[in-house]
Amino acid sequence: MHDQVYSAERLNEALQLPVLALIEPLTLTRTCMMSILRQELASIEIVDMATTRSLDDMSTRDIRLVTLSIGDKPLDDPAVEDDLTLIAQCCLNASIALISNRDDEATALAAMQRGVRGFFPTSLPIEVAVAGLRLVLAGGGYRPLPIIELSKTPGLEQSYSRALASAYSTNGDKSAADLSTSDFTPREQQVLTELELGLPNKLIAAKLNLSENTVKMHIQHIMRKCAARNRTEAVLRWSGRLSGNGRDNGANASSIPEA
Repeated sequence: MHDQVYSAERLNEALQLPVLALIEPLTLTRTCMMSILRQELASIEIVDMATTRSLDDMSTRDIRLVTLSIGDKPLDDPAVEDDLTLIAQCCLNASIALISNRDDEATALAAMQRGVRGFFPTSLPIEVAVAGLRLVLAGGGYRPLPIIELSKTPGLEQSYSRALASAYSTNGDKSAADLSTSDFTPREQQVLTELELGLPNKLIAAKLNLSENTVKMHIQHIMRKCAARNRTEAVLRWSGRLSGNGRDNGANASSIPEA
């Protein structure tokens, strides 16, 4: 009888899905997020909690991702630092995604420098946020592109590049010079082809039967993979490196429309 009970427990553990732990102190917000994520991420169990303290009760579970809502707090807030430390201690194999009311570059960089794999401002459209969470669950990373021009801020461009190298590589760090077509999904290659023609997001979306938000998301991923600061630079690097025609110098390039 004891052996049968033990075997049943082992079978139950084997059938358990990997876990996404959603930490959000606001009940209404947490409930809405749970409803959406359970529909969109059916292959993973979504467990919600109000604070990180509840992670202590999940030490036997296969937690793959912890999403932590920090509201308006900066990354150097003691409460945020304590939460990140506790997550790292309780969930050794889990990636961390932060949900923040802030969308400034300093907060995003601070998150990346602390090993956070996903940074999600609450201003993001829900479909973009869900796609970003899928990337993090797959072993990659997500964050919106900076809304400032990096070249105008001394030292920030170098810091940004270092952060990208450490936080967004899924198959080992690669420099821009090591890119190949295998680094881009088929859809990203389609978007790159349209960008090379100079099409704005609206026309790309119509041509590929995508939403404009989805097109923007693909362009963000392309720019990260190319280590490019803008769309024009991404296309030039793609064209010059992958076709061998040497068009990697953007000095005389015409600007590609942003939208």
